[in-house]
Amino acid sequence: MSIIDGDDVLALSSAATAVMALFAVWHGLIVRDPVGARLRGLSRIRLGLKADFSAPKRNRARSDIRRSGLSLMRLAVIRFNLMRGRQLEKIAARLARAGWRSQDALTAYLFAKAFVPVVTVGGGILLLGFKDRLSIGPNLTYLILGIAAVAGLFGTDMLVKNVGDKRIKKLTQALPDALDLLVICAEAGLSLESAVKRVGQEMGSASAEMSDEFMLTAVELNFLPDRTRALRNLVKRTDLPKLRALVNSLIQSERFGTPLANSLRVLSAEFRNERMMKAEEKAAKLPAIMTVPMILFILPTLFIIILGPVILHIIDTMHGK
Repeated sequence: MSIIDGDDVLALSSAATAVMALFAVWHGLIVRDPVGARLRGLSRIRLGLKADFSAPKRNRARSDIRRSGLSLMRLAVIRFNLMRGRQLEKIAARLARAGWRSQDALTAYLFAKAFVPVVTVGGGILLLGFKDRLSIGPNLTYLILGIAAVAGLFGTDMLVKNVGDKRIKKLTQALPDALDLLVICAEAGLSLESAVKRVGQEMGSASAEMSDEFMLTAVELNFLPDRTRALRNLVKRTDLPKLRALVNSLIQSERFGTPLANSLRVLSAEFRNERMMKAEEKAAKLPAIMTVPMILFILPTLFIIILGPVILHIIDTMHGK
């Protein structure tokens, strides 16, 4: 086994130092090519712009398809004169409750309400004609036809109601946090418009639905001549009792000049107590709810575990005799 002495270490250190010095001199004297670096940077920018341009092209194609579909629906609605009757305001309110507030949403709803039953019932009748080839029994065929008719007649309303209920549930869950933020903004001295706008911005990451409603309310507070109307539009769009209480409190504070922070703090305490009472009510209902699963699933298993060995022992004893 060879041992490296001090002379070898000194020689290696000198060689490494010389190589590093030569590299430093070469790196300092080398002629840089800024044009090539700039061309490479431009190439990267061009590729990025190309990707950004191709993505809007695809989005533009989808937007054109969507626009053409809406144009066809609008033409059919106008042709068959479906924009009539006194129910349009109620339909628009239900659509706004589900988060669909545009005129195109109303057009799509009227089109679906008129033509989806025709399509589903027509598909069921077509199935009746091919039931022999498809080897489907008459009972199953009539069942499918009935389901298609019910889905065609009530499917659109059920979809709108389901989406609206889910959205109202999300709004209800996000309302206490939004109210606490509104109290903080009011105590900080912000006006009603600024407080509603700030809460809408802050709630964007936590609840997109609540942020959307508050931002729209802030816009209406700034542009509508009557601030009460802007607040009542919030209740009209959501049809949420807690939001109605909040709006009534804001209107009373605006009308009588009471401090906004005090009324909001009282309302926040009421909502917090109501949420606690609902949690206690659910906890009190839990034993009664768990009784049926315990009787059906837990007690039979417990009886089998306890009485099983005894029954097996009795059977073995009887066979032994």
